[in-house]
Amino acid sequence: MSSNDNIVLITGASRGIGAATARLFAKNNYKICINYRKDLDSASYLANEIIQSGGQCITVQADVSVEGDVLRLFETVDTELGTLSVLVNNAGVLRTQSRPDALSAERINHLLTSNVTSQFLCCREAVKRMSTKYNGRGGNIINVSSGASRTGSPNEYTDYAATKGAIDTLTIGLSKEVAAEKIRVNCVRPGLIYTDMHADGGEAGRVERLKSKIPMQRGGNPAEVAEAIYWLGSDKSSFTTGSFIDVTGGL
Repeated sequence: MSSNDNIVLITGASRGIGAATARLFAKNNYKICINYRKDLDSASYLANEIIQSGGQCITVQADVSVEGDVLRLFETVDTELGTLSVLVNNAGVLRTQSRPDALSAERINHLLTSNVTSQFLCCREAVKRMSTKYNGRGGNIINVSSGASRTGSPNEYTDYAATKGAIDTLTIGLSKEVAAEKIRVNCVRPGLIYTDMHADGGEAGRVERLKSKIPMQRGGNPAEVAEAIYWLGSDKSSFTTGSFIDVTGGL
């Protein structure tokens, strides 16, 4: 593929890791679709930044846990940008820190649909466009999981960690199913990264509190995670599928 043919859809791309990933793909001449759920201002700001730098970018509001929204999102990419070549499954949520014995079914189900159903739906639509089985030309899917899938995030986010464990399993299974159809499926597991997500969980300074437990003695930056995502989405990782890159500072 020439650089002009490269089109990337990044879910949850209005801020944090998603936004850093959009910037990096744009610098490498990809056409960008920024998906966002509710933060129109941030999505628009990022899109304008990319366009002013000479890139091509669209924004699409969609809740990727809702099937109808996912269909509309992918159809918009088809119409406005062209054939998708890279999907970055980045959208995800967490709730206030809690132990499992205090969790409600509503909270558990919200995380499952937001973090797991969403990635399954987006993978489904990406495969339908990329797979040689459907006359596609191949492509790359990068799922964003979390280092929490390995640690379980005890006393804080076991529900979130469990949803990310499901993403790890999805990555392994799907990668084997579509490898012969010219689709590579890989996963990045960020650790303690300086993003707004920690504030969503009720502790904006969480990385500062925990950084002494990281072997590198610091938190990570979204741009550092974006580099791993970009490598997996590029031809430089052409013999890599079903693999995981832990961007956790050694934790």
